[in-house]
Amino acid sequence: MKKIALSALAALTLGSVGANATTLYQDANGQVFTKPAEGRTEIKTPTPVFAHADKLKFSGVTYIGYTYDNYKDGLTSNGVTSYKDDTSDFEIRRAYFQLKAYLLDDPKSYYRITFDISKDVTGDEKVRAKYAYLYLNNIFANTGVEIGLAHRPWHDYEEHNAWCYRSISKVLIEDKKHGPDLSNSADFGVMFKTRTQYFDADYGLFNGEGYHSKSNGNGMSFEWRATAHLLGVDGKDKQTQKTYWDASFFGQYNQGHKTVTVGTKTENQDLIFGALHTVYNQPSFLLAAQYVYSDDTSDIAHNVSAQAGEGYSVNGEFRMGSEKQYRVLARYDVWKKEQPSGVKEPKDKGYIIGGAWHQNKNVEWIANVIVTDNEDGSVKEKENGTQYMVTAEVKF
Repeated sequence: MKKIALSALAALTLGSVGANATTLYQDANGQVFTKPAEGRTEIKTPTPVFAHADKLKFSGVTYIGYTYDNYKDGLTSNGVTSYKDDTSDFEIRRAYFQLKAYLLDDPKSYYRITFDISKDVTGDEKVRAKYAYLYLNNIFANTGVEIGLAHRPWHDYEEHNAWCYRSISKVLIEDKKHGPDLSNSADFGVMFKTRTQYFDADYGLFNGEGYHSKSNGNGMSFEWRATAHLLGVDGKDKQTQKTYWDASFFGQYNQGHKTVTVGTKTENQDLIFGALHTVYNQPSFLLAAQYVYSDDTSDIAHNVSAQAGEGYSVNGEFRMGSEKQYRVLARYDVWKKEQPSGVKEPKDKGYIIGGAWHQNKNVEWIANVIVTDNEDGSVKEKENGTQYMVTAEVKF
């Protein structure tokens, strides 16, 4: 009984003085004191964190890497051959820090803000907000909503279900080196999220320019993803534990995506694309494929946009070891740019092959090679060559 009373007294004392950050001491009998003396030991207490929220959750991801670019010699344009020097860099490719604050009675509703550290066009590191939204759970049956600087429907799905190596390459529709660069992963808007056992969907209305571009105010972008879980299994981030087979349809109708000028005429160009995707996963392997078709609606510059065309991407992963911690990965991208009738349609192509070691839930090591083989006859061909990469993906 004496020990129970002493423990209760200690708890009350800790509670009353914790806010004042007072150092506490305890003797061999468990008696708590506020002053040091012989036979008393300091009680270690955690630093308090104050917030007007029921719960705070912090997390972070960093891609630490080394990259060596061996560019292909020579690009000839208008009779002039130019060269791009090889480069070698240690780098922080991306670093994210995230906070979720649970503010409402529903434990699945929260406010999220994610900061993104990356290099700008000058090579300097820049910090920007990537996500800053309020998520309200079950505003309709099986449907929640993100309001603010929110996810766009496709990228997050592919990166957590089919292509798990964002640290070395973006998904096809976002890729700039050998892809069409149709869309990035976040934007200002409203996105609804419907979840059931055999079907889920993300769909919403956005500014359309993305989180790191200025909005031109010319129109909104309607964007969507609809996914059938053919085996009734949602495999998100559970590739080594689940067997699932998904089929998806995704795309966007982006009004006033950009303004084009030809001669004395100026027109707002809409960007429209649609795509089909499927992924099959077992704990020992994954196979995924997609087809994308895009178009613009400009009458004065139709079929000369770098984003008008079609392409596909296939990727696979084979896993070994008792915990499937060793992986072999590969991916192949093709993008064919649409051209006026009678003009050759050039292709941008990319090949990725590599291996990964999933050390634990916090650290993964990846070594890979990316070959870029563009045929578009423009400055984009200067990126042709072989890229050697070593990456540590660190998360908590």
